Amino acid sequence: MDGNSSGAESESFDWNTEDELEIANFQSSNQTLHAEVSSCAGSSNSKLMDRLVAMGFSQKMVAREILENGEENEESIVNALLTYSALESSPPEQQQIDSNNCSSETEGSFLDDLSDIDSFSDNEEITNPVSDNDKFSSLMNMGYTAEEASIALERCGVDSSLAELTDFITAAQMAKAADALLPPEEPRPRNLCNTQKKRRFNDYEVLGRKKQMGSEKKILTEDDEPLRMPNPMIGFGVPTDSFTIVHRTLPEAAFGPPYFYYENVALAPKGVWNTISRFLYDVEPEFVDSKYFCAAARKRGYVHNLPIQNRFPLVPLPPNTIQEAFPLTRKWWPSWDPRIKLNCLQTCVGSAKLTERIRKAVEDCIGDPPLHVQKYVLEECRKWNLVWVGRNKVAPLEPDEVEMLLGFPKNHTRGGGISRTDRYKSLGNSFQVDTVAYHLSVLKDLFPGGINLLSLFSGIGGAEVALHCLGIPLKNVVSVEKSEVNRNIVRSWWEQTNQRGNLIDLDDVQQLNGDRLEQFMDSFGGFDLVVGGSPCNNLAGSNRHTRDGLEGKESSLFYDYFRILDLVKCIMSRN
Repeated sequence: MDGNSSGAESESFDWNTEDELEIANFQSSNQTLHAEVSSCAGSSNSKLMDRLVAMGFSQKMVAREILENGEENEESIVNALLTYSALESSPPEQQQIDSNNCSSETEGSFLDDLSDIDSFSDNEEITNPVSDNDKFSSLMNMGYTAEEASIALERCGVDSSLAELTDFITAAQMAKAADALLPPEEPRPRNLCNTQKKRRFNDYEVLGRKKQMGSEKKILTEDDEPLRMPNPMIGFGVPTDSFTIVHRTLPEAAFGPPYFYYENVALAPKGVWNTISRFLYDVEPEFVDSKYFCAAARKRGYVHNLPIQNRFPLVPLPPNTIQEAFPLTRKWWPSWDPRIKLNCLQTCVGSAKLTERIRKAVEDCIGDPPLHVQKYVLEECRKWNLVWVGRNKVAPLEPDEVEMLLGFPKNHTRGGGISRTDRYKSLGNSFQVDTVAYHLSVLKDLFPGGINLLSLFSGIGGAEVALHCLGIPLKNVVSVEKSEVNRNIVRSWWEQTNQRGNLIDLDDVQQLNGDRLEQFMDSFGGFDLVVGGSPCNNLAGSNRHTRDGLEGKESSLFYDYFRILDLVKCIMSRN
């Protein structure tokens, strides 16, 4: 999830960060290019060509890329060749997975979250619908292969817009290219739980869960079926949609007290959400995309035992589109950029070098750029959440703009010696406040006098801010957060908002054992709500270097969340 700010996600996709694109080559005529390709293909002196042809790429395609990128840019040539061949060799099931995972949430990683690359266009309106054949022709004219166009139409459906089709192709290209550049993975043992996990499981049994978990406490294997994501991703309902579920049945073991609320990135590896649900008393997750609450996508899953009747949103409602959030961009926004939503907000931003390349690419064109230039610019803008701030000029979001989109108060992460980089990292690993507040709003009538909160790995205090904005007093908050930067941010917010309760922050989850929990609960009568989530850099689809599921270094904190929640339940039931 977003709680603990390890920030490993921001380094996970550097294969694509420094790519150099030669815009002049894009503007050369097809006839000239074909002539040069033929000439290059006939040369027998290129060792690079021989080596790439031996790798299985066609001689014509290799020659074309050598001409476009220059023989010295071997890495760019290989990336392009892998991209062109991505969809041809990808089975249908894998393409579907890659298209979903390459956009989110690296809950989380500068790509969660590319896991949300397809999200911005879900609500777009196409004023001039085109036929299937017209869409196919348009995709071909934009430079995509016939195979890519056919697969996109098949997977996305005949009613899909051109923007959705190009998103699908781009996501599949990037995901396949990223996988191809990584070394082969060593086979994983089928039993993924290590000795430490087993020791924790034994502790749970001693504390009274053995009977409840019983035979259902299975080990995660590669045979576990993935949980299907709903479409649209609106959970039990959102304020802007008439569809609402007002009743659900919880397993008996999930009944409170306390209430619990756990968030993690929705597009996790196979079996992850099955395991999370199984450990959290077989409660099914509620999957919600924050694009229904703000101008940015953020696909997340929530396992909780909260009531779902009588939810209400924070008011005033936040801006719901890019141009509502940033009205000054309207003047400069080109007609060929169809985005109305940003992708998931990540832990890092696009470089100045990238924005300068985009400026030159657009500026060198007379009138609207040709389709291949538009395609390149839109891919980069979607990936890095770039907005138009001047003529032919794009820029990444500033930290205070990200704060606003995520629902935090202005300057929430500013000051106190916190660097710009740390601000992006902390914000990228946080809750979306408006989404969480909508779910927690049911607690206002239940706890009119205030609430005792246990906050585990929740980063910069998204749950605390949500409860405060709902008008629910925070009587006692015990917060566990490894990051000193995040702890300082929460402490500063606590003081600036003149909270009257008690804030106790811990930097190590191992400090929170049974004895310590009993001391806290004896002093103020137990916890009403246990909120948490684990960092998503081991879970998000874009983080293929560290995508270890719940066995990853950071995401394994989920087991600590369950350990502590179960201790709280046991202590409260005993008392």
